Amino acid sequence: MTILILSGTGEGREIAAKLHQNAVSLIASLAGATRNPSDQAVQTRIGGFGGASGFETYLKGHEITAVLDATHPFARDISQRSHKICTVLNIPYCLFARPAWVATERDLWTSLADETEAAVHIKPSSTVFLATGRKTLNKFENLSNCRLICRQIDPPDGLFPFPNGEFLIGRPPFSTADEIALFRQLEVDWLVVKNAGGTASFSKLEAARELGLHVGMIERPDMPDAKTVTTVKHAIEWGLTHG
Repeated sequence: MTILILSGTGEGREIAAKLHQNAVSLIASLAGATRNPSDQAVQTRIGGFGGASGFETYLKGHEITAVLDATHPFARDISQRSHKICTVLNIPYCLFARPAWVATERDLWTSLADETEAAVHIKPSSTVFLATGRKTLNKFENLSNCRLICRQIDPPDGLFPFPNGEFLIGRPPFSTADEIALFRQLEVDWLVVKNAGGTASFSKLEAARELGLHVGMIERPDMPDAKTVTTVKHAIEWGLTHG
């Protein structure tokens, strides 16, 4: 019996390590979005599967008996595809979905259905810190009257897609104090972020709260109607049952 963990998150690494300690046979899969990913401590594959047919072929070829999906909360396409194929193949599937962030009375959050809605709320000439990754940068084209700063882990392969923007390279974790100092230095007016939840990247929201910055909070996409757990503990328990 072998579990495939669709990982790439801190929780995914934690789940894999714990199951490995309990002698569960498993393989961790990373999409390859980061050039130097953190060590998974278990057998790991990196890269895409080649679409739905490639994923199905992989599951069959490696005799995968269960799939634990611990990908990013915004990896909708991967989760939808994985659940669909597992259902067809009658392979148990479980989605780990960490709880979303919730605003406090001190936070100045504006809910966004997607990136394009940011321009409705952000005034021209604002400095906007995009903590959303490079893959969706094209959706901010309508913020042409603002200064855009996009932070990413790896150096970019090319120039910023718009003349009013720049990349900032940095590898987490970042402390709240560091984020406060950075936002002050850059004179940030707005922070735009995906509601990924968790503690790993919450410091930027704490910094925004302390500085009284506006936050554009991109809400999560719909995920598959599947077996879902919201804690690492329950994900490990599911893995122990199916491993």
